[in-house]
Amino acid sequence: MRHRSSTATLVLTASGVRPVPPAPGASPSVPPPPPEGAVRFATFNAALSRPTPGTLLRELSAPDHPQIGNVAEIVQWVRPDVLLVTEFDHDHHGLGPRLFQDSYLAVGRGGAEGVDFPYLYTAPVNTGVPSGADLDGDGRVVTAPGSTAYARDAFGFGLFPGQYGMAVFSRYPLLTDRVRTFREFRWADLPGALLPVRPDTGDPFHSPGALAVLRLSSKSHWDVPVDVGGRRPVHLLASHPTPPAFDGPERRNVLRNHDEIRFWVDYLSPGASHLYDDAGHRGGLAPGAPFVVAGDLNADPRAGDGHPEAIRQLLEHPGITDPRPSSRGGLGRAAVDPAAPAATGHLRADYVLPSADLGVRGAGVFWPAPDDPLFRLTGDCPFPSSDHRLVWVDVACR
Repeated sequence: MRHRSSTATLVLTASGVRPVPPAPGASPSVPPPPPEGAVRFATFNAALSRPTPGTLLRELSAPDHPQIGNVAEIVQWVRPDVLLVTEFDHDHHGLGPRLFQDSYLAVGRGGAEGVDFPYLYTAPVNTGVPSGADLDGDGRVVTAPGSTAYARDAFGFGLFPGQYGMAVFSRYPLLTDRVRTFREFRWADLPGALLPVRPDTGDPFHSPGALAVLRLSSKSHWDVPVDVGGRRPVHLLASHPTPPAFDGPERRNVLRNHDEIRFWVDYLSPGASHLYDDAGHRGGLAPGAPFVVAGDLNADPRAGDGHPEAIRQLLEHPGITDPRPSSRGGLGRAAVDPAAPAATGHLRADYVLPSADLGVRGAGVFWPAPDDPLFRLTGDCPFPSSDHRLVWVDVACR
């Protein structure tokens, strides 16, 4: 979905002129503007998901919700050019992103200036969409929304359709007529898929009927081309794989997380004729096309409950650069990977990974240390904004 703002305060010229963001003041967590010719890509699991449909829309309609305000202020301090927000409830009419932009992002908060994203995109996701099959193996098919049992049988875990959705906010034009979505791609159609089996018998965990409908994406996989003013658009490859947890000895979520990440490896490979998008077109990304993989991938390369090779598929891919962003706030808490904490605790979960042909000009995680005046925006549990941290990378695109 694309929107043009009639009251946009940001004007992008052919020379890439952009307004100067607010001075960082006493906070070292506020990054400087991107260097000339660079574009700031970011991802943020903003915890803008609610237990009932319509609740987020009502909260977005009023400009004074504390948690939403804190999320918006974080975005205002970092000032990304292209932002993927995960855990953002999707509504049938796609109104949420526009409300978030107009009621929160555009209004300065806590000393930060408002930020305007004239271009927005959102689309349906698999979370909370009934599958009509027994996907959790409890012998029941639950089709009435609202319960955990229903969520476990949905294509992606969700209490209602659209819970834990995604949205893209951009200062640059999004080429929405060229977007590809892969929400309906079936897990069983991925060659060599790590489909779960029952460890006691070795039999498939899912019935043939369930496998015939089970989709790979727990939310969706999006290829969103962004016109950054260069010779070619940069493809934002967005996804939010299932957490590798909340399953049983068959480890179905661990394996699905691995294969949701592997989807992008296949998408970047020549040919990839086995991949088909929701419009029926086959194949992966055109060879040589610049891209940025972004999202809460729910996989740490060194620790956690996930498959040990899940995220390494991308981090060690020859066509990808891992900027290894860091933060002052994470350094004091990370027990496993202190150089690159991207979410709370010691697990790296959120990634912005540009293609190797795009130069990295800067990277970071918005995670203030306790002595930082902006620590109030991230804090400790119960978190005032999200249990994840915004990750940003400045990419030389123009």
